[in-house]
Amino acid sequence: MTGRRVPPGSVGALQRVMRNAPSRRDGERCEMCAEPVEQSHPHVVDLDSRELMCTCRPCSFLFVPEGAAAGRYRAVPERYQQFPEFALTRAQWEALGVPVGMAFFFRNSRLGRVVAFYPSPAGATESELTVAGWEEVVAVNPGLADAEPDVEAVLVADRNVEGPVGAGEDAFDCFLVPIDACYELVGHLRRQWRGFDGGQEVRERLQRFFDDLRTRSRPVRTGQEAS
Repeated sequence: MTGRRVPPGSVGALQRVMRNAPSRRDGERCEMCAEPVEQSHPHVVDLDSRELMCTCRPCSFLFVPEGAAAGRYRAVPERYQQFPEFALTRAQWEALGVPVGMAFFFRNSRLGRVVAFYPSPAGATESELTVAGWEEVVAVNPGLADAEPDVEAVLVADRNVEGPVGAGEDAFDCFLVPIDACYELVGHLRRQWRGFDGGQEVRERLQRFFDDLRTRSRPVRTGQEAS
């Protein structure tokens, strides 16, 4: 978004943090100041390398304002939303060019376009997204456009893939989530994947993941503010 004022000294604060950071020690630590962090901790995206950095909460606050650190880093938000009225047909999904039944979409500010990734045994795999197809989906589901570039993603899943029984032909679930939640899912599947279809452990992990998403997410309906 435009018009946000960048707090004075934020870039200088980052430089001081990086210059004075002690050497990394064993255990989970902030990748900027090396202070210990809890198992559940914030993340910051390095927009140049596309890497997620584990941080403590004070360091993550430095990168909440747009433009902090000369625009290189952005803190990952913590909002979760579900779109109960999400509309997507099987034909529209196939037109997106995603070869499996689940993918996450986000705007890459460096590329200036929306990109799509799907989980695979090799990790997050980029799909050749058709721009026209995605624009058609957003036109029908305008709330998807509210996702913050680089740090929030639209996660779409075929219910036949994610676990619940009795899904219909055009039954898809859609969530707006922090980008780190998507990579967490990818990591779980990569570690647990067995055989051709992933195996029972992966299917159970998928169902737990989406059950948790539904619990954490605020429903957003047509015409309702998504923020």
